[in-house]
Amino acid sequence: MLRPLWKTSLALAGALAATACSGSDAATSKFLTWHNTQVNAVSRMAVAGGVVATTSMKPDGSLETVAVSLNDGKRLWAYPATIAGRLPGMGVSAPAVVETGKDQGVIVALDPGKKARWNATLIARDAHSGVQKWTRPVHSTFGPQRCGPYICLSEHTALAKARMVVLDPATGRQLWKLPGISEVEWSDQGRVLLLRLAANPMIESYELKTGKLQWQQPIEQALGPGIDMSGGWAFGASGDDMVGYVAPYTNPQTKKVSTFGLFSVKIADGTINWMRPSVVRVYPSGSPGFAPVVRPVDRQGSYGGFARLDSATGRVLGQVTAADVPGSGWWLAFPDRMDKLGFLKHNAKGTAFDIVSGRPVPVEEERGWSFCVTDPKPLPLRGQAPGFYSTAALCEYDLGTGKRASPGMAPPPWFTGSQEGWRLWRDEKGAVHAVNDHTATAPGMYG
Repeated sequence: MLRPLWKTSLALAGALAATACSGSDAATSKFLTWHNTQVNAVSRMAVAGGVVATTSMKPDGSLETVAVSLNDGKRLWAYPATIAGRLPGMGVSAPAVVETGKDQGVIVALDPGKKARWNATLIARDAHSGVQKWTRPVHSTFGPQRCGPYICLSEHTALAKARMVVLDPATGRQLWKLPGISEVEWSDQGRVLLLRLAANPMIESYELKTGKLQWQQPIEQALGPGIDMSGGWAFGASGDDMVGYVAPYTNPQTKKVSTFGLFSVKIADGTINWMRPSVVRVYPSGSPGFAPVVRPVDRQGSYGGFARLDSATGRVLGQVTAADVPGSGWWLAFPDRMDKLGFLKHNAKGTAFDIVSGRPVPVEEERGWSFCVTDPKPLPLRGQAPGFYSTAALCEYDLGTGKRASPGMAPPPWFTGSQEGWRLWRDEKGAVHAVNDHTATAPGMYG
């Protein structure tokens, strides 16, 4: 996901990364499917212990944490939610869900309630019943995250004493902590990879049980000096590796553009596998660790063509040259298998290319998935700073006519990702949809 940082909270490419548009209303009938139209999901969805949790916006602009059953989509419970210290460019945070046993779990989210210097309360609830298990007062935070079998929370983020704490999901007991602000980018039962947001941003690996540092890798080592995370970032796992993307940021004072690009590190020891400096990630597209599609940018700021990279090696699998890119007024559209690149023109004939050979293909029979609202409106959140957007929804288009195709299909796996065979997505109105088509577990566009 593209996440501009707090320094300026610019919704950089927010129109692309945080757009909402009509999605599918049904999925392939031969698989188990469900739809829940009683929610208005505005965050990503978290899945564990047989439960899906999301942050939903009510008609009055207030937020709530909603839990639904993964098997049938039925609403289990809902409680008020809030944002306390998260910056608009980062989007609305999702609850954290941790599995604590077979079909058992804990959902941790931020509840409203200002008391003295505390602006909210972190509350853990039983995933299925909603029964409260423990609480922790919060001044400011970017939101809780699952880190393996635990909960990771960057807290006091608006203060000089910012830190990240690791909590036991059953009791809320603090296991260990780190100074500064960190974000979980990958974890399993024994290890967590953190992005340390500091003057010299690093990827660091910690043993989850003890907090022992295993390795660290400065991002400048991969991409070069001049990193500024204010433009946003995204990470995704690819087998035994993790692929990271740092977006460009233009300093408003100096007008200089920060260092940007893609790189890959070994999860085991932090060794850099490959690097692709000076490329930007395009939207919509798959996770950097699953199906990275990029555009090179030269020192004068001119964009090149489009390239699909191999997430394992960083090599170019195929490309569409700059000479073939149409002038303007287009939006990217990819089919289910991401083997073609389409340039969608709304209500007009577009163009399409085979992304491996780079050759044009007849557009008349081509379909592609793209954003359909090109000027998204920020969420009318009550009592929050303006500039928060919903996570995106995709629509399928007929590239030959530029018109929306009949709804009925699930968005492609490169967008939705998959967990435990389930693929979940939201439509334009925030309704949640799911299909269990046994797709292998993989990250989606938002991780």
